[in-house]
Formats: sequence, structure tokens, C-alpha cells
Amino acid sequence: MPLTSRSPTTSARPVLTRWTPGPVVRHTGPVVVSVTDFTSARYRDLPSIARTGFRLRQGWYAMPGAVGLWLWSLPLQARTGSISVWSNEADLRRFVRLPLHVDVMRHFSPRGTTRATTITADELVPSEILARATRWILDAK
Repeated sequence: MPLTSRSPTTSARPVLTRWTPGPVVRHTGPVVVSVTDFTSARYRDLPSIARTGFRLRQGWYAMPGAVGLWLWSLPLQARTGSISVWSNEADLRRFVRLPLHVDVMRHFSPRGTTRATTITADELVPSEILARATRWILDAK
């Protein structure tokens, strides 16, 4: 069934998974943060989308340059995404080009709308990264 209303409530906050560390355990210095936001055209696709996100997260411990990851969702708005932290932009680009990631994007892109942003932070301060990412997520128009 198609969704008809996307008006977010002012009190809506993303539901977050726990922090999933990557192989870069003790990173110091600047980090690159990728925030993705997928809005599903149909609620019935959400379980499949969630399973796929968790499947991608399973290999996170071996992702070169990955510092860590949160998955997030706003279930009542049929929105889900990730907040991933990288040691540099080249490692983020390498992940985006992975065949599994490319296949996931091809499969789900026709089922909704995707937006993404990349931000930088001078250092890994999870509370600050989450605050910036959450502002971007909630500012969706």
C-alpha cells in the first residue's frame, strides 16, 4: 500500500542501533561521516530493508577504514538509514563501490527515495556526530 503522508512530528527522534565498531579502533584526528536516508514508498518493504542493513553491518568489523556505524530508523515515516564514520574519504568511496553495496542500492532505489550527505568532524566525538547527523535527518523536506 502506498504511503500518503510524510509529515514528521516535531518530537520524532531516530531510533538508533548500538554503535558497531569497525577495524579502526583507536582513530585520532579528523573523521568523515556519511549519513544516508532512505524513505520507502511502501511500509511492507521495511522489514526487507532492515534485514539488508543488518546484513551489511555484519561485515563491518572487516571494512577497511571503517571507524564505526549506527543504523537508524523513523518507522512511522518509513525512513531508515545509516550514520557511518570513516578514517578518510577514500575508504568511504571504496565501501560505496563494493559490489554488495551497489547491488543493494540497485535493488532498493526503485522502492523509495534516497538522500545522503557527507560531513567531516575534527575528531571522533560520538555525541557531536550524532547531534549533527540527527539535525540533518530531521531537516528532511
